[in-house]
Amino acid sequence: MTRKISMAEGSKVAERASIEIEAWLREWPGTVNVENVEGDPEYQAKDIDLLWATVSRDYTIEIKADRWHGTGNFFFETMSNKEKGTPGCFLYTEADFLFYYFTEPRTLYILPMPRARQWFEANIERFAERETTTPAGSEHYTTVGRLVPIETVLKEVRGVKVKQL
Repeated sequence: MTRKISMAEGSKVAERASIEIEAWLREWPGTVNVENVEGDPEYQAKDIDLLWATVSRDYTIEIKADRWHGTGNFFFETMSNKEKGTPGCFLYTEADFLFYYFTEPRTLYILPMPRARQWFEANIERFAERETTTPAGSEHYTTVGRLVPIETVLKEVRGVKVKQL
């Protein structure tokens, strides 16, 4: 099954996720600063969206926004653009944490990286592969990933946290 998502829809969901997560982090006790670096080419190359400075240390964060909480699955991206052979963010992000955020019901899953990636790579064949297509001008691109049950990740990956925003 291939799901189609418009570029505008996806951008709107991602923007909303960034705004809500940044606001939540700013309220976190011990936060010194939150900087959005989504537009910075240096951080884009590392697939890092936010820099979070706390009184104890600094963290890098990749945000994955999703609207499909009702499925009970994460969609771990293995190819961001199948046509160009671009690897998916889950496989190459250099972030300390992946913030996987379901915009409804505003549930945030905080996955420690690279621990979650190592677990995923060792277990990838257990999970069904799916594709989504996104129109881009007169063409489209295909994103490929695996449907990974949320409950499986919570049971098998040490250090995952769940927060209700």
